[in-house]
Amino acid sequence: MKSMKVLHLGDLHLGKSVNDFNMIDDQRYILEQILAMIQDQGIDALLLAGDIYDRSVPSEEAVHLLDHFLYRLSEIGVDTFIISGNHDSEERLHFGSRLFETNHVYISAKYDGTIYKKECLDEFGRINIYLLPFVKASQVKYFYPEEKIESYEDAVRVALAHTDIDTSERNILVAHQFVAGKSADPKVGGSEGAAVLNVGTIEKIGADCFDDFDYVALGHIHSPQKIGRETLRYSGSILKYSQSEASNTKSAPVVAFGKKGEVSVELAELRPRRDMRHVKGKMEQLLDPKHIVSAEDYIYVTLTDEEPIPDAISIFQQHYKNTMKIMYDNAYTREKEQVVVTKAAEKDFSERISDFYHMMYGCDISEDELKIMKEIAEEAGVDI
Repeated sequence: MKSMKVLHLGDLHLGKSVNDFNMIDDQRYILEQILAMIQDQGIDALLLAGDIYDRSVPSEEAVHLLDHFLYRLSEIGVDTFIISGNHDSEERLHFGSRLFETNHVYISAKYDGTIYKKECLDEFGRINIYLLPFVKASQVKYFYPEEKIESYEDAVRVALAHTDIDTSERNILVAHQFVAGKSADPKVGGSEGAAVLNVGTIEKIGADCFDDFDYVALGHIHSPQKIGRETLRYSGSILKYSQSEASNTKSAPVVAFGKKGEVSVELAELRPRRDMRHVKGKMEQLLDPKHIVSAEDYIYVTLTDEEPIPDAISIFQQHYKNTMKIMYDNAYTREKEQVVVTKAAEKDFSERISDFYHMMYGCDISEDELKIMKEIAEEAGVDI
């Protein structure tokens, strides 16, 4: 029996489209790369930290892709641990979970008052893997009405307090929450970044909640990073899913466990089929043949031409067929941007929340929902 080695992934977002580009082929490609990595590196367990699907009702091709991925993991013989994220449907992800266990796939998609625990063994003894799906205050409060639970942090602290954790043994937690260190918040990007920046501190959970765990495998934030210590980290998403992630290098933590207190983390780079890049300059310069490289990549373009160019995206797609978006940065857009910023600063809390809600969900927020948001913001100390 050898020491345990695990691979940490999160935020697969299977079935996602970015600017109307279906990412399923890119996801299939990167999952095949991950399967090869698992075999090459002798991985014993795979930790999937939520947002398995991009939508609560996933597409048929997304479901088929996950089915194939889990089948291949079972064939390889690796133990797979899965939790739900805020994008997942608890019921859909939970379906068949007891049957999956016979093939070493362990799923915790819905908090039921307890945190799922699986005991594993290696040459140094027992390793306990705990699975905590994405939780809100109301979900934990339902099971522990006597506890004071007013925030996401309260919810997680209470859930952990009602969990038997032997700190003399090695313990791993898989979770999907917004976790912040003592000195700084995590770097955010994509849709999760927009939500965090608009809602503020309501979701924030202190990293010290997880001091009893030797390794914490987090999902929810798309930028790979550690939170305070090396062994509490976000894996990041498996692919770049927004312009804000264009400068990211995607990776997957490979975590090796020795005896209690001995944990090493190495980052295995994930190389996409097509990169996502942001280019900026005048159109004539950007489309000069000597400057065109990796024409299959997904491209965001910022043009600095002072005059708008008719049908610029079609022109670019003749050279970069996967051009996602054309933007401008010139005297006119900078003046317009300043006006927008000034108007936004003049809006009150209700208007800002209403604008954000409409941007995220495509409909107006109800009076009851707005009232709840105000109450939460006041409790979190947000000036409204």
